[in-house]
Amino acid sequence: MALLLSLSSFTTYNVTDKKDILSELELVRLNEHVSEIKSFTAANRGYNKKIAFLVDMKIKSGKNRFFVYDLENERIIDQGLVAHGSGSETGIKGDILQFSNAPNSNCTSLGRYSVEKSYKGVFGKAFRLAGMDQTNNNALKRAIVLHCYKEVPDDEKEYYIINSHGCPMVSELFFKRLEKIIDSSDSKIMLSVYY
Repeated sequence: MALLLSLSSFTTYNVTDKKDILSELELVRLNEHVSEIKSFTAANRGYNKKIAFLVDMKIKSGKNRFFVYDLENERIIDQGLVAHGSGSETGIKGDILQFSNAPNSNCTSLGRYSVEKSYKGVFGKAFRLAGMDQTNNNALKRAIVLHCYKEVPDDEKEYYIINSHGCPMVSELFFKRLEKIIDSSDSKIMLSVYY
């Protein structure tokens, strides 16, 4: 019930039709991962069937690539910038990335995550992420968490944003909006990071 109240009072930010937000290829990738999430949540209790988070790492870091998705109404209800791990850089700044699940790699790991309980850490409140795939099952060991950082801008930029140590790191303002959704959910929200 709390999630319904939160969603009904939730204001969408910089969002129109998802076709206006994403290119055709980006939309195909997003829809593929939305379908996977819907199939998983339908077959597994304890996961949110209304909201999911999706991150498309093919989109440059200066552009919105973290999407809050309404699974029931099939639309993006919020979006923001998100940093990738510094270890994911290949020398071609932001254009070609590499991914790893290895400890100390500072890489982003692809795959599905379950957004877990919050804690107070170096960056303030953060949410633990449990990796659900072979490609990210070391997330808890690696301390990969969803957190904010003051150097991540709120708005899209024509340049690449700061990198993280492998965590999905967002702006303080965007984090507050995500936090409201996560804290009001009675079930775990899935985050899918893909390329």
